Amino acid sequence: MAETSKRLEKTALLAGLLQRLRPEEIELVVAYLSGRTRQKKTGIGYRALQAAMGPAAEMPRLEVIDVDRALEAISTTQGPGSEQRRRGLLSALLTASTAAEQRFLAGLLTGELRQGALEGLMADAVAKASGISLSRVRHAVMMAGDIAPVARAALEHGEAALAQYSIQLFRPVQPMLAQSAEDIEGAMQELGEAALEFKMDGARVQVHRSGDEVMVFSRQLNDVTAAVPEIVETVRALPARDLILDGEVLSLRPDGRPQPFQITMRRFGRKLQVDRMRSELPLSSFWFDLLYLDGAELLEQPQTRRFAALKALTPPEFLIPGVVTADPAIAGQFLARSLAAGHEGVMAKALDARYAAGGRGQSWLKVKQAHTLDLVILAAEWGSGRRKGWLSNLHLGARDTRKGGFAMLGKTFKGLTDEMLAWQTEELLRLEIGRDAYTVFVEPKLVVEIAFNEIQVSPRYVSGLALRFARVKRYRTDKTVDEADTFETVQRMAGAV
Repeated sequence: MAETSKRLEKTALLAGLLQRLRPEEIELVVAYLSGRTRQKKTGIGYRALQAAMGPAAEMPRLEVIDVDRALEAISTTQGPGSEQRRRGLLSALLTASTAAEQRFLAGLLTGELRQGALEGLMADAVAKASGISLSRVRHAVMMAGDIAPVARAALEHGEAALAQYSIQLFRPVQPMLAQSAEDIEGAMQELGEAALEFKMDGARVQVHRSGDEVMVFSRQLNDVTAAVPEIVETVRALPARDLILDGEVLSLRPDGRPQPFQITMRRFGRKLQVDRMRSELPLSSFWFDLLYLDGAELLEQPQTRRFAALKALTPPEFLIPGVVTADPAIAGQFLARSLAAGHEGVMAKALDARYAAGGRGQSWLKVKQAHTLDLVILAAEWGSGRRKGWLSNLHLGARDTRKGGFAMLGKTFKGLTDEMLAWQTEELLRLEIGRDAYTVFVEPKLVVEIAFNEIQVSPRYVSGLALRFARVKRYRTDKTVDEADTFETVQRMAGAV
């Protein structure tokens, strides 16, 4: 996998491997090659790996199942002396591994695999190995939220087994994501006639209802129902029996303008006094998509039909403001309206766009006032002068979906308040995987929104690109690394592809 950059060759290699696996190995192999373990949290970091690393085995004898059992034992070991027992289990696993296996396990456990078998490529391989159409496999993955069980079902039982992966109430689907567009003119040129919507800086939610039962899920698909009773009440009042809604919730000021994102997110804190918080920071809901209605799945319906059904269901005050146009001048005026109302910008959506759960296609484009990207922190340098003792200068990376890992785009210390400096220092030290005299290298887990003036060619970085006048806008603690912007997006914005 690591020795070829050609997608078709990678797909063929993976498909051949998948066809040779025993049923009980499929989910594990797919997860490992996609850069994940079955155990969501193993508690194994860079320093633990270094401490446990011993001489490598000369001959390979580990089975995939053995690795899973070892990681399960490590992740579930608790109580007095657990740290020492965990270290012993990890050491036993690593010393039973060959040098190549040690490198693979180290990359897997630190999120740094570089062989390029990402989830999109794995879907291609599952389709090829099983003989099932790629569109059918992708739809099942969208519904399941994970490619591993879909791969086992497809390879073990065939296409009929994928019927279980359809949209179901109270099983949240991954939200559809948007690509970044450089400006409104570029977005309109890309899409032609499009549905434009205010891009609100709130909390993305997905709401499921069946009768009087309502559940609210966050962007990360966590159940946040208890934190947002007014949203539950709003949805319960809609004239439908069963539905799934996608939208934003915001806390508004008395003048109707949105509170800053961080203020809205206080409603989702761990220690809540819901009644008091509801009184202090009431939430308003703005729906922009309808995924399911009274027994009918709408994901494959075009955007115009989904929104028409939503409009017939929802009072106007709960709809995201929008307009349909092909005129760049009208689109520019609509963008100005959104910015004047205190929002981030606009979303531009192709009229025929299906809802690609978990996808980031070209049918949804986001246009903000300034150029911004959601990037991942790879390292941070110690500050000097007034910032001495704090981690300050951030190393920024975009997800590289072709090669794996991250493409570095530069550094910045601008835009950071004292509060942000203190917070990021604590968080980054917790994620530390190594350091030198000036820099702390970290696990790539923190997402930060970066504003910048332009993207320029730079021989200084392996990526060949750098952000000019980059500055921190905010941390996106609501986003995972998988939702950060890709290097392909950066290249497109720079005109490099």
